[in-house]
This record gives sequence, structure tokens and C-alpha cells, in this order.
Amino acid sequence: MKKLATISLLSALSFALSACGASSSYDRGVYSDAQTRYALDAPGSDWRRVEVDGDDDLAWIHRQSAAAIQVHSSCSPSQDVPLTSLTQHLLIGFTEREMGEQELFDMDGREALRSEVRAKLDGVPRTLTLVVLKKDGCIYDFALVGSERAHASAQSTFARMLSSFRTRGS
Repeated sequence: MKKLATISLLSALSFALSACGASSSYDRGVYSDAQTRYALDAPGSDWRRVEVDGDDDLAWIHRQSAAAIQVHSSCSPSQDVPLTSLTQHLLIGFTEREMGEQELFDMDGREALRSEVRAKLDGVPRTLTLVVLKKDGCIYDFALVGSERAHASAQSTFARMLSSFRTRGS
């Protein structure tokens, strides 16, 4: 049941994001596809990498708690949308949303927005940390989602991953 809920969770987040549509690779902490290239540390051996409908750049599920970490990028110079609107886009499919703390912070030399949210997915309560960043014509979103307990236990891993993020020339 926990695995099914996690797959539903990743599917809902994937639905909210647009597909890159190109073949990609993630090797030695560097993700690349036809549009973008960036460095991002993997979460660690307690996490299993998963693919969801090819829409996400990277996604992992924690082996015991079923918390999920997801990364997505989309590049188009015409995507000049405010960070708050991009965050709301990530919440498509979630109900009973309660927006918690939001804060701007520096990420890879640009302003990013971190949002804490409580919401339901198919009636199941979830806690989310969403981060959106715009840089060099690309939008990068990062999500940590899980039960309240799983989310809390994965926060330090997610923070470490975010601090490792660096864009790189293609």
C-alpha cells in the first residue's frame, strides 16, 4: 500500500510538470539532457532511484519510509513566470492545501523559493517541501514529499542535495 501511494504521489507530481522529451543521463552526480546539464548529489544508499513516465529528470524513493525526492527542469526563454506561480503549478492534483512558511534563499547564485506545504493526495495527508529556481532560461523544481514523519526524517538529506546543486554549460 505504501509503494502504491508513493507511485501515485510521483505520478501526481509528474502530471504537474512538463516533459523534457529528450534522452538523458545521470552519471557521477551530473544530470544532462538536450536542454540542460547540472550537478546534484544523489541522496544516498537508503534511497532507490525510480523513473516516472519519463517526465522527471531525477526521482528517488526512500527504501523504508517511502518519502520521495523529485527533480525536474524545463528550459525555454519564454517561461518568465514568478516563483510563487511555479510553486502553485507543482501543487496540481493535491487537495486541502495548507501553505506554510515560504522563504527566498540563494541557490547556485540565484534567488530560489522554498515552500512548506501540507496537502492531501487521493485523501492521504502529505507534507511537502517545494523549491523552485529560475536560471539561464531554465526552471528547476525540487520536491520532497511524504508522510509527516518520513518528510521530517528526510529533510537533512534534501537540504544537502539542494546545497550541492550547480548548473553547468551543456
